[in-house]
Amino acid sequence: MSTSITAGSLAAEPAFLSKERIIAKPGFNRWLVPPAALAIHLCIGMAYGFSVFWLPLSKALGITAPVTCGADIGFFEQVFSSQCDWPISMLGWIYTLFFIFLGCSAAIWGGWLEHAGPRKAGVVSALCWCGGLLISALGIHTHQIWLMWLGSGVIGGIGLGLGYISPVSTLIKWFPDKRGMATGMAIMGFGGGAMVGAPLATALMGHFASPTSVGVWQSFVAMAAIYFVFMIGGALAYRVPPTGWKPEGWTAPAKKTSNAMITNRHVHVNVAWKTPQFRLVWLVLCLNVSAGIGILGMASPLLQEVFAGKLLGNDLSFSQLDATQLAQIAAIAAGFTGLLSLFNIGGRFFWASFSDYIGRKATYFVFFALGFALYASVPSLGHLGSVALFVAAFCVVLSMYGGGFATVPAYLADLFGTQMVGAIHGRLLTAWAAAGVLGPVLVNYLREYQLSIGVPRAAAYDITLYILAGLLVLGFICNLLVRPVADKYFMTDAELAAEQALGHDKGADGSTVLEWKAAPGSKPLAIAAWLVVGIPLAWGVWITLQKTAVLFH
Repeated sequence: MSTSITAGSLAAEPAFLSKERIIAKPGFNRWLVPPAALAIHLCIGMAYGFSVFWLPLSKALGITAPVTCGADIGFFEQVFSSQCDWPISMLGWIYTLFFIFLGCSAAIWGGWLEHAGPRKAGVVSALCWCGGLLISALGIHTHQIWLMWLGSGVIGGIGLGLGYISPVSTLIKWFPDKRGMATGMAIMGFGGGAMVGAPLATALMGHFASPTSVGVWQSFVAMAAIYFVFMIGGALAYRVPPTGWKPEGWTAPAKKTSNAMITNRHVHVNVAWKTPQFRLVWLVLCLNVSAGIGILGMASPLLQEVFAGKLLGNDLSFSQLDATQLAQIAAIAAGFTGLLSLFNIGGRFFWASFSDYIGRKATYFVFFALGFALYASVPSLGHLGSVALFVAAFCVVLSMYGGGFATVPAYLADLFGTQMVGAIHGRLLTAWAAAGVLGPVLVNYLREYQLSIGVPRAAAYDITLYILAGLLVLGFICNLLVRPVADKYFMTDAELAAEQALGHDKGADGSTVLEWKAAPGSKPLAIAAWLVVGIPLAWGVWITLQKTAVLFH
């Protein structure tokens, strides 16, 4: 009987990209999965660093100076014109499209991902992200900005969404004992993508630049090839545990009042978004991200305008600085931006790991309470001229911004169970898209309004910072209202079994082994996998640290 089953199973071997094909066998080392996720996240995280292309692309035709469009050429004519250079405002739409389509694709295809598995989703993500870069390269070569919007913004944005959520459910299932740390490791890679990609892009543009080209389209092609290798490698390295797997010797914590927020049952994605808990966590993420994302985008002008000459040891206002002094404080502000990036990345791992000890709800209480105190005190620190405390406050704020992203998948798993957490997380990312509009609009437009009514540049951000502090109070209240999910929302045993059948969840080769330690021989492979992603990330961190050194001179 066993022989016929084996023969039948061999005859019907699962497809190469299918979820059944990547169910791990006893002895598999779970520490091979986070590097696979990092390989994808470090590539798609370059979305944060696309601004490195704006200045060269704004003079793609003129090479040394932009070829400006005539006054009679409107916006839509510029979209299809190949006779004049693109203003940075038009290029910036790519950044907006990135995060709109990231949120939408994650929400729309999150359920498909749970059934198809992370390998197939990772491959589709690689095709979309890298294919989008190639379409953008064609758009630059032919000087058609709509091709850039379509390639990187729309198709690349879809790749962002699928790549971002592809490892979430898998990592949470591999690390039931360290949910926060596991997702923090992967999502840290998304924050670090620009740290690796931006200096790489700068080096490539320098290599390909010539008297007739700024070298951007060639850089896009090269980066598409590099990213494709890393992303496909990451996708093929994914493995999922058999249903019910746990690390050897680990026992799920008993249900106590202290961990009442953690469920052992599961809510379907189509039901989860209708619950009050989903709406509250959506607001929690949106408000936390709104407060951080607006500041992240304005970090450089914020430091320069608030402190101006104080950064150079004098009391001159921003308008009194000469060209040389402006260049000096711009370099200092660039170091400040780099420092914030480091804390953004570090916060993703630190806070998500910390949440494993104090709980997800308590972690968000820290974000909102500490964030409120810091935002409310920053204007006073600015007026006192305390650069060190001002910088330190924003470093902590940005660490919590990153921590909010990394902690929320585990928060969702605690509330809704692990069966469809990837799909639920995908729908929750619409909060990111909303915050991507709300935060920058608040910061940018309030600053412009303050300047228009004569408020000095050094005080132009005060009202904005107080409003952002108010958003964090609202977030605190929303988090306070989160309660365990009511029994009526959970799947019945029959519904769960049907969902697991759709998701092709089963034991490896029909095995009943659901608890194991990593095979001793897997350790060298795990070390090699971590080196593959760790070396580029360490290089990016080193480059960033060199830029931040100017802050301490």
